[in-house]
Amino acid sequence: MTVPPALDAQAVARSIEAALAEDLAARGDVTSLAIVPAGLRARAHLVAREPLVVAGVPVARAVFSRLDAEARFPLAADDGRSALAGERVLTVEGRAAALLAGERTALNFAQRMSGIATATRAAVDEIAGTGATILDTRKTAPGLRSLDKYAVAVGGGTNHRMGLHDQAMIKDTHLGAGISLGDAVRACLASGLPPAAVTAEVRSVAELQEAMAAGAGRALLDNMSLDELRACVAIGKGRIVLEASGGLRPGRLRPVAATGVDALSLGYLTHSVTAADLAMDLERLP
Repeated sequence: MTVPPALDAQAVARSIEAALAEDLAARGDVTSLAIVPAGLRARAHLVAREPLVVAGVPVARAVFSRLDAEARFPLAADDGRSALAGERVLTVEGRAAALLAGERTALNFAQRMSGIATATRAAVDEIAGTGATILDTRKTAPGLRSLDKYAVAVGGGTNHRMGLHDQAMIKDTHLGAGISLGDAVRACLASGLPPAAVTAEVRSVAELQEAMAAGAGRALLDNMSLDELRACVAIGKGRIVLEASGGLRPGRLRPVAATGVDALSLGYLTHSVTAADLAMDLERLP
């Protein structure tokens, strides 16, 4: 089982506050307030309706705790483990009204995050034994980047740059300003960035050679054919980190990884995520 990375507690809190404000606004859960007795206690189970990789259980717990500080959690599956259809991944006991008010918010987080983790695990399994790694991208849901990337890591993928602030990536849109690829790499290095934090997007062997000559530590091999990837591996392997990218999807990953590239970056893990099927069952406590 993958050992989950640390969640960003502040990012989780911000996301939960925004989600609850969106759902409850100033009036709260008007349905539950109208029909559920204030003192009624209940037990709720988050249940996998399909096989999945669990992710987001700590976030779901935080949702319920935010609404009921005395909520108890007799069962909480570890993020990163596989769950079968019908398996409970979280049990929470507390005020029934609070559990109902938090149901959709908790599920929205857990379903999205488990969907990302499940897709990532499938991608990692598809390229197993090739020596390549699966990377994520910045194509995340606005405001949920740290949670999306956490889910990728839970699924066995590797987090790439968190944002524009921590690593440079020179893309064709930057070159549209009129600077050459080599000069762009040199400018990034001159700004104080180490080579390992400078990625050059390249679309040919010639551009790869230009990026290497300028001192880039990483090359994003954009939308290349398998033959083009092999040609880049032949001249760059061991000298620069080679990252294949561009429309990579399930079922098409292993041939790319088998070319010898170091990594595959997959935007679909987070921009086209299919939410995992989780639901909440609730029962009254005596």
